[in-house]
Amino acid sequence: MNRVLRRLLCVVAAAGVMLTGTAGAALATPSPSSVEEQIDKQWNKLEPVIEQYNDVHNKLKANRAQVRAISKRLVPLELEVNMAMANVKGLAADAYKQGPPGALDAMILSGSPTGLTEKLTFLEQYARHQRAQIADVAKLRDRLATDKRNLDLLTESLAARDTELAKSRKTIEKKIKDLQKLRIRAYGESGAAPGKLRTGPCPVTYTNDKGGRAAKKACSLIGKPYVFGAEGPNSFDCSGLTKVAWGSVGVRLTHYTKVQWTEGRPVSRSELQPGDLVFYFGDLHHMAMYVGGNTVVHAPSSGDHVRMAPMERIGPIAGYRRPG
Repeated sequence: MNRVLRRLLCVVAAAGVMLTGTAGAALATPSPSSVEEQIDKQWNKLEPVIEQYNDVHNKLKANRAQVRAISKRLVPLELEVNMAMANVKGLAADAYKQGPPGALDAMILSGSPTGLTEKLTFLEQYARHQRAQIADVAKLRDRLATDKRNLDLLTESLAARDTELAKSRKTIEKKIKDLQKLRIRAYGESGAAPGKLRTGPCPVTYTNDKGGRAAKKACSLIGKPYVFGAEGPNSFDCSGLTKVAWGSVGVRLTHYTKVQWTEGRPVSRSELQPGDLVFYFGDLHHMAMYVGGNTVVHAPSSGDHVRMAPMERIGPIAGYRRPG
């Protein structure tokens, strides 16, 4: 009996060792290289969603501005319609009750030898003038009704976009938190890979053209954290960084990679100059700014910072554009 018990205890102990080893392997800290590989893979799926968010958000802001403009126009237009209607109703009521005022009264009530034909002609002219006034008021009312319908449609569209945006934002924020957890497991609480935060090789001197000054601005933002949808002053995503850099020299770009692709003229690789935009992947979901020496400045991904990178190392290059 003791022999059976000892054998059973040995089996249980061996099983415990196996379970402990399995749990330890499952909880092992991932290597930095495996984390980077996982992050790159997940981020290339996530970043297109972030850029779609930028597109929706830009359209949302534009629609809200349009709603404000229509609302401002509706107030004086409605006042104008109400005043015109009140005026026409008053004149029409007076004409119906007591006939046209002024000259017509003088012709009909005075003993003037004016002929009946002339009196009827005047009445017709007066009636035509009244009808014209009413027609103008009708046009104003139609314009007002159209503006109201457009405002209603815009409001419905904004509500739908806002709901979609809220859902997308929650999904994006959850995925970004998951990516950040991976970084912390590999790199500690800073979440940054050793050597990731580079201060060079931005040019020591910059050309004084717009591209050179935009590149200087981008380089000055190195070290700022990546935050999706951000365009400064303290954090950026990839298209937010290029928008702010070019905006500093008076060139307006849209906070969306695919639109920035259309806002500059194509240039070849051999023509690249500091300030030119470099786009990556077939769907253009990532971009950077060329600063010379086959090097770009970009805002890479969540948990990372604006930094330098060799141009070819980021991903497959889709093309190059020069704003301005």
